[in-house]
Amino acid sequence: MTHPTAPTLDDTPTLALARDLLARPSITPDDAGCQQLIGDRLKACGFTLETLAEGGVINLWATRGTGTTLAFAGHTDVVPTGPIEQWQTPPFEPTIDEEGYLRARGAADMKGSVASMVTAVERFVAAHPDHQGRLAFLITSDEEGPAIHGTRMVVDALRERGEQLDYCIVGEPSSVDTLGDMVKNGRRGSLNATLTVIGQQGHVAYPHKARNPIHMALSALDELTRTQWDDGHDGFPPTSFQISNLNSGTGAENVIPGELTARFNFRFSTAFTADELKARVTEVLTRHGLIDGKSFTLDWSLSGNPFVTLPGRLLDAVSHAVEAECQRAPVLSTSGGTSDGRFISTLGTQVIELGPVNATIHQVDERILADDLNILSRVYERILTTLFANQA
Repeated sequence: MTHPTAPTLDDTPTLALARDLLARPSITPDDAGCQQLIGDRLKACGFTLETLAEGGVINLWATRGTGTTLAFAGHTDVVPTGPIEQWQTPPFEPTIDEEGYLRARGAADMKGSVASMVTAVERFVAAHPDHQGRLAFLITSDEEGPAIHGTRMVVDALRERGEQLDYCIVGEPSSVDTLGDMVKNGRRGSLNATLTVIGQQGHVAYPHKARNPIHMALSALDELTRTQWDDGHDGFPPTSFQISNLNSGTGAENVIPGELTARFNFRFSTAFTADELKARVTEVLTRHGLIDGKSFTLDWSLSGNPFVTLPGRLLDAVSHAVEAECQRAPVLSTSGGTSDGRFISTLGTQVIELGPVNATIHQVDERILADDLNILSRVYERILTTLFANQA
């Protein structure tokens, strides 16, 4: 596939659309008209649009064609800017600087990817109006927020309808140093817990009349932190256990506290289920003399289960496109935090994340190389061509 000579950075369709999206202050969950703009572009090239809204969140589900389905997934919401006076350029006035960086809140995370997806599809449909398969977009304004009424809700609706999503490309910034050097083919699960250890408050001079919850918890927490949960699995790094908060005490030096609260998180692989991790933690606490409901309570929150896309048709198409357009073979990785891919994967969908360099997301002066979006759009287009243009 050949492409015409690239125009100057300021007049490419991808960058024009990116700038239009970035100029809209869509701080989560406010969409600020981004999905209307995207929907108008998709409708013009034959997509059927559906808006699903709840709890102040807007979601766009758009489809074109029938059969094997590839969905582009992204979000139009962005995190707050932080102190505006610390930005070199206004966060909602997208600017391409002298070094070729596109600067604005959401440039990397992830309006740039969304713009690249839309223009890739526009070119593909123009070249292949009778393409095989079904193209789809799942765009939410609730990825940076609670993520309750966003992609999760749309996926639940699609499941109820019996909709099939075979492939999905999430536009999260997956690259490390240069565009295309890393593709996320999975994500670890995330399991949070709040442990409350219940003792008895008393005077430090009379410890026999009190039960110190700090002392009660120390040996169990020490074992949990030292445990090697696994050695990695299915391409995942080893499961990790991290204590993020530990609180106890009254503020007085002569008082044994009556309660300790510890918050911790597992980032886990497919070697475990969430229920298995819960059971192992409970076993450790019990073995160290704590009694469920009497000397400790545990409140669990599952943010998402692990998922992985193994080598196959989608990954082959992605790797081929990256090598052709970026002149490098991508490294596959399951590192990092969670993404909306954790919801989409529950449909049995093969999910990968492919987007720009993740160097300044959520920071003051968020920026990416402007031309990376033009290249990324061509990568997306080449994936579509491989999967659907010549399918028998």
